[in-house]
Amino acid sequence: MDLPVMPPVKPMLAKSAAKIPPGMLYEGKWDGFRAIVFRDGDEVEIGSRTGKPLTRYFPEVVEAVRAEFPPRAVVDGEIVIATGSRLDFDALLERIHPADSRVRMLAERTPASFVAFDLLALGDSALMADPLTWRRQALVDALGTARPPVHVAPATTDIELARQWFDQFEGAGLDGVVAKRLDIGYRPDERVMIKVKHERTADCVLAGYRLHKSGPVVGSLLLGLYDAGGRLQHVGVCASFPMARRAALVEELEPLRMPSAEGHPWAEWAEADAAATGRMPGAQSRWSAGKDLSWVPLRPERVVEVAYDHMQGDRFRHTVQFRRWRDDRDPSSCTYAQLEEPVGFDLADVLT
Repeated sequence: MDLPVMPPVKPMLAKSAAKIPPGMLYEGKWDGFRAIVFRDGDEVEIGSRTGKPLTRYFPEVVEAVRAEFPPRAVVDGEIVIATGSRLDFDALLERIHPADSRVRMLAERTPASFVAFDLLALGDSALMADPLTWRRQALVDALGTARPPVHVAPATTDIELARQWFDQFEGAGLDGVVAKRLDIGYRPDERVMIKVKHERTADCVLAGYRLHKSGPVVGSLLLGLYDAGGRLQHVGVCASFPMARRAALVEELEPLRMPSAEGHPWAEWAEADAAATGRMPGAQSRWSAGKDLSWVPLRPERVVEVAYDHMQGDRFRHTVQFRRWRDDRDPSSCTYAQLEEPVGFDLADVLT
């Protein structure tokens, strides 16, 4: 491979904002694996956000790149998988598997797509120093006629349309809007883009915590919601606390601490059958191998209000943010019924 921009390249990043800023280029915020694709003839390499290759996990994307990309190009984008009319991040996670046979089976069963949103090199020309205005037009010229599973991300400079996308696209599994300055070059590993994500609140049952890697202070709070059958399901963690607050939480939560997990709704975390289902977060996986997943069980008697962006299936997609204790709430009232559901929107309509 001999391109004007060579791997690895760290992608340009975004910082959070509460509102969509004016005077920029707007795109949907895709919920997939960020990927920079390098093609030089038959040679294709897919780099991840960390720079590690993703190539072997997405053979169908490699074939699509060979079929639809220009002969020599470097493109920034997102690998996504759709189930029905929505993005499915869990299906992406299944691809990171050591067995090539399983990867290829999943490539046929749940094929991935590549959504392109920036062009870093074309032919013998490096474009990273060019302003986004030029790069975007070059991207549309290069890939505008590409066939699925290669797509060019929809983009607009109309802030009102961006606000409409912010509301609509969530129904297809996107999680907000990204705003980009039109006058700057591509800046690897710099947070020069703006991301605006949805934020909602939910009242959850506090059912345990894990210790921080630095010592005997709280690392993350383990949260649950009751399903229709009355079972407390693990839905995610709350983990962003100053170090002093982490220490204070240990003392604050001591009255709820149980001597063992016996009698706790999640007692089966320690059992092999529960671990094998992947439903409970106490199980080792290829993502958590080597990590200490021990936890401190608490009597599920306290309610915490948290802020979240969106759900992935029946759990929070990302780590949630602590808002306040809700001592006025009965834990049994913390059910999935309180969660706001976005209006459905077909992913095909986003891509067209």
